[in-house]
Amino acid sequence: QVQLVESGGGSVQAGGSLRLSCAASGYIISNYHMGWFRQAPGKEREGVAAIRVYGSTYYADSVKGRFTISKDNARNTLYLQMNSLKPEDAAMYYCAANPGSTWDYLRALNYKYWGQGTQVTVSS
Repeated sequence: QVQLVESGGGSVQAGGSLRLSCAASGYIISNYHMGWFRQAPGKEREGVAAIRVYGSTYYADSVKGRFTISKDNARNTLYLQMNSLKPEDAAMYYCAANPGSTWDYLRALNYKYWGQGTQVTVSS
């Protein structure tokens, strides 16, 4: 059974940083494509960053240069380092796992397994 558990969310001021973690069961991190998504109230879930099995990364334009996705296969953990946070980054952040290849790694519908989310609040 695939389990994904996010942590690291919290409340920060604009310009601050947070690092999100996603602990996965088994060998998910090393064998699945992984992504971070976020959803703000009243908005659709959007892809933030993704990392393929062999390390290729993808970012939404809105976070390029500020966010970094990485993973530690030995620890079965996915990370999202978020710097220079803006109020518009506030949302519930989810990690997700995709067992197969896709044409769009930032598309939520292409992911099969999801965590419960961790809340990020950014004050101006």
